[in-house]
Amino acid sequence: MKILSINPGSTSTKIALYEDLTCVFVQTLRHTADEIAKYSKITDQFEFRKNLIVHFLQDNNVALYMLDAVIGRGGLLKPIPGGIYRINDALLHDLYNPVSGEHASNLGGIIACEIAKEAGEKVPAFIADPVVVDELCDLARYSGHPELPKISIFHALNQKAIARRHSRENNVPYESLNLIIAHLGGGISVGIHNEGKVIDVNNALNGNGPFSPERSGTLPVAALVELCFSGKYRQDELLKLITGKGGAVAFLGTNDMYEIEVRALEKGDKDAKNIVDALIYQVSKEIGFVAPVLCGKIDAILITGGIAHSKYITDEITKRVSFIAPVTIYPGEDEMGALAESAYYALKGEREILEYK
Repeated sequence: MKILSINPGSTSTKIALYEDLTCVFVQTLRHTADEIAKYSKITDQFEFRKNLIVHFLQDNNVALYMLDAVIGRGGLLKPIPGGIYRINDALLHDLYNPVSGEHASNLGGIIACEIAKEAGEKVPAFIADPVVVDELCDLARYSGHPELPKISIFHALNQKAIARRHSRENNVPYESLNLIIAHLGGGISVGIHNEGKVIDVNNALNGNGPFSPERSGTLPVAALVELCFSGKYRQDELLKLITGKGGAVAFLGTNDMYEIEVRALEKGDKDAKNIVDALIYQVSKEIGFVAPVLCGKIDAILITGGIAHSKYITDEITKRVSFIAPVTIYPGEDEMGALAESAYYALKGEREILEYK
């Protein structure tokens, strides 16, 4: 089966072709600031990005009629359970009219749907495990105030893919496992997976949890309120301090954790070392924070994401949390493979295809 995965980012569109679960190629189509600036809304970029994909496929002798499925990165939809969703009219409507703000990932489903149509009537289009996956248990939804309920936004695609990979490697159904999964990337999310559902997780986009290379995570609330009314920052600038200019970049001027680790471990930069160790400390604390949700009955702790390539960081986290459960490292995040895998098992009838409403 030939499966096309599509993952739009703010200044690029990544595509990959798979034959069953084997990657034929991965290509990043980059977009200049001038090209993007022509469009007032992100969804207005649809035709431009789609045409780039189609032309690339044609130039590489991939005819659309050869495709068996097209799957796109899910966007900022309304909260939904995890899984594979057929792209229907209701889903398309919400991708074009997002309820929680614009994001390039919304284009994934829109482009996938159009390319599938051009490929033939029988070619399905899907999304899988968007960032808005919401499987929180009732108690997890409470914050400290009714006007500020907890929101589920996290690295659902990679966390779910890693959970299923771990279940296959250990010949145990995902739906029978209790896992803590820490995704360490530009944002950091720590989710607790109870029998196939992520029943609690920090808001990794603009909420709480450990700080990351470019996100502030949990902040002192009263101090934040005072900063909001200090007149020092506009609203958009404050939001940027939380997501984009928070975390490591606020302290050290870079969001490159590899560079920070080199400064810390090889060049003796004390400030960089403190930031690396503080990140380790906060991730470890978050893992311990969620463990009591299941009374400590955890089968495994899985650490994934780009930062998981760092042996120093994963070793130090493992030292702190291995008393809870065995730790396994899955470095990197293969979003293209995770998308293709979802479509593959859906086509084989081994994963349920859900309808968005």
